Amino acid sequence: MTGTLFGIGIGPGDAELLTLKAVRLIREAPVLAWPAPLDGEGLARSIAAAHILPGKIEIAIRMGFTVDRAGTEAAYDRAAAEIAAHLDAGRDVAVLCEGDPFFFGSFIYLFARLSARFAVEVVPGVSSIMAASADLQAPLCAWDDGVAIIPATRSEAEIEAALAASDAAVIMKIGRHLPKVRAVLERLGLWDGARIIERVGLPGRKVHDAASVTELPYFSLILVHRRGKAWL
Repeated sequence: MTGTLFGIGIGPGDAELLTLKAVRLIREAPVLAWPAPLDGEGLARSIAAAHILPGKIEIAIRMGFTVDRAGTEAAYDRAAAEIAAHLDAGRDVAVLCEGDPFFFGSFIYLFARLSARFAVEVVPGVSSIMAASADLQAPLCAWDDGVAIIPATRSEAEIEAALAASDAAVIMKIGRHLPKVRAVLERLGLWDGARIIERVGLPGRKVHDAASVTELPYFSLILVHRRGKAWL
């Protein structure tokens, strides 16, 4: 029999946000895989480190984390082939994924390559959006609100259209796109009430004031609500 491929969400950074199921599977799976930079351990493994027992077969999926789509696809191709060999040998493989596996998760690309051949189980995790809303004590939505999740990498017109069509929104992956995002939010009268956080759940977590923020890293979120507060 072939092994099972597990996509395990491990949350945004706080190791205490791992689910009981995630911890159990991390302990039980003989093979663990996770995305990693070209050098170093990788954030996903560091979050789960306390639950990784000795003797595991470990696969670091090395990639450059750049806009080089071809290089990234090649890295997933190599990882899928290595993982498939273990699954064919009857060994379960648990892939550690920051946040939730199917929410902008790296596991999506392994799922696309392997799900037709092997049994797959996806273990949901706490997303950075839910963690940010809790950390900021800013309810994301209520009543019959519509919510938009918008990558800051989209064009200014696309961001504005998504915001205009929603009651609440989360803008992700801010980084160098902060001036563009701020311009849109100011035009829509949403900037002054924006709630801004970087590296939620991680060392270096920081909350910013909209009036004074001048730069943000890639791992930042901006939460806005048309009513200001979701319960109004």
